Amino acid sequence: MEEWKIIKACDYCYNVTDGTHDSPKQKEVGKHLITSKHIKENRIDFEHAYKISEEDYKKIISRSKVDQWDILISMIGAYCGFCCIESSTQTDYAIKNVGLFKIGDELKCRWLYYYLTSPQGKEQLSILRSGSSQPYIPLGALRNLDIPVPSTQYMELTISILKSLDDKIELNRRINENLEQQAQALFKSWFVDFEPFKDGKFVDSELGMIPEGWKVGNLEELVEVKYGKDHKKLASGDIPVYGSGGIMRYADKSLYDKESVLIPRKGSLNNVMYVNHPFWTVDTMFYTCMKIEGIAKFIYLLISPKDLLSMNSGSAVPSMTVDILNKIVITIPTTTILQKFESIVKPIFIMMESCSTENKKLAQLRDTLLPRLMSGELAITDVDDRSIFQ
Repeated sequence: MEEWKIIKACDYCYNVTDGTHDSPKQKEVGKHLITSKHIKENRIDFEHAYKISEEDYKKIISRSKVDQWDILISMIGAYCGFCCIESSTQTDYAIKNVGLFKIGDELKCRWLYYYLTSPQGKEQLSILRSGSSQPYIPLGALRNLDIPVPSTQYMELTISILKSLDDKIELNRRINENLEQQAQALFKSWFVDFEPFKDGKFVDSELGMIPEGWKVGNLEELVEVKYGKDHKKLASGDIPVYGSGGIMRYADKSLYDKESVLIPRKGSLNNVMYVNHPFWTVDTMFYTCMKIEGIAKFIYLLISPKDLLSMNSGSAVPSMTVDILNKIVITIPTTTILQKFESIVKPIFIMMESCSTENKKLAQLRDTLLPRLMSGELAITDVDDRSIFQ
């Protein structure tokens, strides 16, 4: 292994700073304010970020403007230590409780990102964390972060390998996003606009005109909503354990092994998930059992577009109850229509599952290579002959 240098972040970057710690007022029109919770999976979640005035935006970016090839890192809360790369030349958002490694060079930026997401980097960040109930990383600690730096050639080869995997993962994610939109469009066409049934007879209902033979009812007529359970005593295995943010771990037992729709009970209420494999859900999640076979995809598309936050029963922490879900008023088609819709959207869901499965394998490969590449343990020639990918 060649000799590597250890460089402080304040010397590796041309500046290390952070965003505002104030709370600018929310506006209907303006610039997005990105906080620690909006940084995940090397992406910024603009959808759930609120907007601030132009005046507040200019004030914040006067000390912490985000530019191309900067790295953003969450500094506080549950997402403390999560980071992402800003690769766009067009940046018009402000940051709050977010650290900013200003680099301005793609190669150096990607190397630091992969280091921060490696086990070595995560361990160093965990050491820098302060606080217990509300963890945070001080700005001074970010500036003094030790960064291992190899030769430029090693950096280039390492990044080309890791980036090729991440690029394929991102492509699959975008494909799934497009497929999801197609499924949502089909659902809207059938069950909101009633386009396939325009030539048939319609009858009046409390929700307006609906096709004859359909009825207005409650969600509980189609599904049984059940509570998830504590997972702490489960042994490790291959069964995914879901929380409101996604897969938390893998266990040796399943709570349910049929198609289901998972609905958060607390926290990120909009994160509704469709699953068609054995799973376990934690006690902050509901899972659903279908009362009619082959309608899970319909239920997912029915609930997914709804803003569950508008039905929130909590205050500081958004929460959901079985009773609220059971009483959701819906238009219920005939069983024949439900099964026909299932046959049409099923190929879309199969393609989505295929992309998700491939992404899981790619992520496992990347995560296996990452610590070895970032420490110099794995010689680049070992990877360059592609035998490791077989």
